Amino acid sequence: MAVHKSKVDWAERCPIRDVLERMGDRWSMLVLFTLSEHQSLRFSVLKTTIGDISQRMLSQTLRRLEQDGLVLRTAHATVPPRVDYELTTLGQSFLLPMRQLLHWAEQNHQQVRDARAAYVPPPRHEAL
Repeated sequence: MAVHKSKVDWAERCPIRDVLERMGDRWSMLVLFTLSEHQSLRFSVLKTTIGDISQRMLSQTLRRLEQDGLVLRTAHATVPPRVDYELTTLGQSFLLPMRQLLHWAEQNHQQVRDARAAYVPPPRHEAL
């Protein structure tokens, strides 16, 4: 009988997979980078600054980053309600490695694009 491991089990056993799965999604690093350029940002300003992220996706991304302790959400009791987002100390500690990765991506982007363009996939063997 096969034993299936849940995602939680893998997360507990492999911190690299657990953390990088979040950081490697489409929006998390962009949100963190955008917040790193400002003291704090309101949701609407963050969305406008990023541009092509939907309101729903930004909300989900911020919620996950807050859950992971990287972003602090502060709700102000004003009319209309105001919510600010900023990096936590943990989120700020990610900036150096994130910037190194971004620098690497900028430096090697064209080489990656050239490799993709030159790639010829191996022939597929069809089942008989």
